[in-house]
Amino acid sequence: MKPIIGITPDYNAGDREDMGGKEPTYFLRARYVQAIEDAGGLPILLPLVIDKARQRQLLAQVDGLLITGSGSDLDPQLYGERQCVPFRQMSHQRSSLELGVSKLAYSENVPTLGICGGMQSLNVALGGTLIQDITVQHSTEIAHLPPGSATKKAHGLSITPRTLLHRIVRKLRIRVNSSHHQSVKKVPSRLLTSALAPDGVVEAIEAPHHPFFLGVQWHPEFLYKHDPIQKSLFQALVKAAKSFATSRALRSA
Repeated sequence: MKPIIGITPDYNAGDREDMGGKEPTYFLRARYVQAIEDAGGLPILLPLVIDKARQRQLLAQVDGLLITGSGSDLDPQLYGERQCVPFRQMSHQRSSLELGVSKLAYSENVPTLGICGGMQSLNVALGGTLIQDITVQHSTEIAHLPPGSATKKAHGLSITPRTLLHRIVRKLRIRVNSSHHQSVKKVPSRLLTSALAPDGVVEAIEAPHHPFFLGVQWHPEFLYKHDPIQKSLFQALVKAAKSFATSRALRSA
């Protein structure tokens, strides 16, 4: 049996012309689904339920989680700040699901991979904060939101030795694409930084006391078909989910 990977969708409440117009719409780019399928997993789209009991029920039906990227920002009030840049905010439905299942996945050891905005959700869910806009709040010459396609690599990064990320990619330096204007600021005590861009922007976080709880700031789903390093991230998630499913089955037998 292939492990089931729950994937968080984006959501249009009826105010986004790029995602269904006035009709409330779930939205998920196919590359996320394809990456999980190509890595050997069975992807399913998660409904945006807010109730904690229903979130727990959802989590019991999957073997792993993929928290996807987003064109919208988490409400800064979720990490104790006021909004200081005029960017679109994520829907309450999506942020409630992502933060809720991230907390549950951490406490219940469910394998979890967060990508770009998904990494930021993992960070905030466990008590961290965000740089609301890199160009305003962080001095850098690196374009973290460069023009053009995210299929092109934008900058290098350094990986912390002996971390989960290091064990997966088996390198201390790699090049990645980039498509974000926010980044992690404060990393909570239950997480650690496992990769940095040359300008100090956090590029990966993980939970050292969790079997697989990893966030990456770049977009491996754009690169994995032609880059084995990027594909290894999805393969590692699916492998961890398979082990989790086996151990859960043994506990319930």
